Amino acid sequence: MQRELEIILTRQLASYLATPAFIVDPEGNLLFYNDPAETLLGHRFDETGEMLAREWSTLFSPTDANGAPLPPDELPLLIALRTRHPSHREFWITGLDGARRHLVVTALPLVGQAGRVLGAMALFWEGEAR
Repeated sequence: MQRELEIILTRQLASYLATPAFIVDPEGNLLFYNDPAETLLGHRFDETGEMLAREWSTLFSPTDANGAPLPPDELPLLIALRTRHPSHREFWITGLDGARRHLVVTALPLVGQAGRVLGAMALFWEGEAR
């Protein structure tokens, strides 16, 4: 499948970052997450590969601080994609390694020239355990 040049370059940038990064296409489907994200998500991208939004948005069992499940439409990445505005939130996930982690996530829409919606990218890090 052919990708937009901006997405190719964003993936290249993410692969060089020490900050965990997660990139989705305009439909919210996972295109890539980098090595630092693998540590927090509990699995290598090479092993999970690309995924539909409905798969990855529930795969990591996102919850609020009280353990209540977060619906996919409340995740910063999908909010940024839907609204075309940055979104930020803290929440908990269970990585594919079984570890529960507190994440702090900032997501940005990826909009190309002439307003082309290319997808979105989330940068995240592990927050302090509460």
